[in-house]
Order: sequence, then structure tokens, then C-alpha cells
Amino acid sequence: MKDYREVLGEVLVPEEQLRARVAELGAAISADYAGKDLLLLCILRGGVMFLTDLMRQITIPHAIDFMAIRSYEPGVRKSTGEVRITLDVGQSIEDRHVLIVEDIVDTGHTIAAVLELLNTRRPASLKICTLLDKSERREVPVPTHYVGFDIPNKFVFGYGLDIDELHRNLPFVGVVKPEAYTPAE
Repeated sequence: MKDYREVLGEVLVPEEQLRARVAELGAAISADYAGKDLLLLCILRGGVMFLTDLMRQITIPHAIDFMAIRSYEPGVRKSTGEVRITLDVGQSIEDRHVLIVEDIVDTGHTIAAVLELLNTRRPASLKICTLLDKSERREVPVPTHYVGFDIPNKFVFGYGLDIDELHRNLPFVGVVKPEAYTPAE
């Protein structure tokens, strides 16, 4: 795989801006969920970096758990349209306030399927906190309650988001140069 600098077109969200916005989200979540049984449910793998920074900014007691969802095949940059759970929540969410922590909401298909499934498990509340929202690409309406950044329809990576499973570790969100990749058909 190429060095990330070979595919980086621009830094869309710099590290300092990420840090400041995550702190703001943490403060809002702490206020909104004070006195409630809060479970942060991270969607793997892209949401991990966001989760770890966010949970350090949340000042109220909370638990964490994980789900892994697959709607993309390895090496393919376009959703298959089929949402599969590869790791389910490890605890009951009944009567709990569940906040889904997601790296990016794009078309809405994947997160809508997750919401539909989790609602059948009778949580006290179920909301979404996404670092990035590509609202202009939305095909399925989904409620995003906490949004880090509304971004344009560009192929992004870094801060948990990957290019072919690499470069998740970067401390910023970058945009891939259009000439540096070939989108899936």
C-alpha cells in the first residue's frame, strides 16, 4: 500500500479541530445523559478511535460495548447493500440509554438496519453520535443526534476510517485525491 501522503489530496479536518469538537460532543452527551444508564455502542472498526477519544470527554458514568457490521466486501469500496452483523452486542440493552458511536453516516442504509435491529431489543432510548455525516448522500433518512462534522461527498480516511484497511491511525481526516483510487463500479 502507498504511503498515505501519496494519496492525500487535502486535510479535511485537522487534529486540533477533531480534538475540540470531540470535547464539545462529550460535554453535550454528559449533560444530556446525566443520571441515566448510558451505554456507548461502538460500530467497529472505524468508530474505535472516535470512541476512545469521546469516552475520555464524557464525565458521567457509562459502559461500552461493540458491534461489527459488514456491508462492504474486503477490497471493495462500494456497499453490497446487504448488512451483516459479524459481532453482536455482548450485553442486554433493554431499558438502557444506548448511544451508537459511528465513524461516518453516508447513505444511511447500514445504520438504518442497525437501528431497526436494536429497537427490537427495547432500549430506553437509541440515538446516534457520528463523527462524520455525509448528509448530501443520504438515501435512507436516519436521525443523527450528535454530529461531529457534516462533510462533502468525498472519499475520506484517517482517524479510524480506512483505505483498504490501512491508515486508520492518522490523527486527522483526509481526502483521497480522486486520481489516487478507482471507485468500485
